[in-house]
Amino acid sequence: MPRKTLNKRRGTARRETTGLIVSCPESRSLVSMYKINEIFYSLQGEGYHSGTSAVFVRFSGCNLCCAFCDTQHQVGEMMSLQEIVAEVNKYPIAPLIVLTGGEPSLFIDEAFVAELKQKTGKTIAIETNGTRPLPNNLDWVTFSPKSSFVGGDAEPCVLKRCDELKVVYLGQDLAQYDDIEAKYRFLQPCFVEDLEQRKVNMQACVEAVKSHPNWRLSLQIHRVLNIP
Repeated sequence: MPRKTLNKRRGTARRETTGLIVSCPESRSLVSMYKINEIFYSLQGEGYHSGTSAVFVRFSGCNLCCAFCDTQHQVGEMMSLQEIVAEVNKYPIAPLIVLTGGEPSLFIDEAFVAELKQKTGKTIAIETNGTRPLPNNLDWVTFSPKSSFVGGDAEPCVLKRCDELKVVYLGQDLAQYDDIEAKYRFLQPCFVEDLEQRKVNMQACVEAVKSHPNWRLSLQIHRVLNIP
């Protein structure tokens, strides 16, 4: 299924924040507009759910500025929650929704997650940098801390518990993650365009996993398969 990129912009006279327009704070999720970079159906390429079919809802907007980020935050369509639900429901057989970004925790709340669950019947997962509290009704939390990288250390991590800890590895001391409670721990080599450096990163990650067997290797299989 080809990726659908949402890049149309809709007119509005309401007040805009970073990726989110709020017109009624007391019922935010039902009346808010969210800046969505893209919604698409593919396979999860990383971590615990690698190989699982999923609908990805990618938010535009982040509170960090990591050098390796591949999301174009200036691109996006303002969508209501009802419109997001309608787009997700175009893929009824997908068992999983992945909220990603950007940093989705900047924009969602428990009402958003509850409505998305009720109207789609799907499991709701999030990929987060861990710098913001999360709604309690998410089904799966993937915590990918960025504090070890230039641009990723602008705000401290507050998340201390997750289902899956996924770390982009560039030789940092893994002991810094010891106090994070996680069911699963994954190391992922940092992807770069330079092929030789990519091989170096991969080998370093493999050696790190061999030296720290409580971690597992995560590969970006969507890059290998050339799918979204």
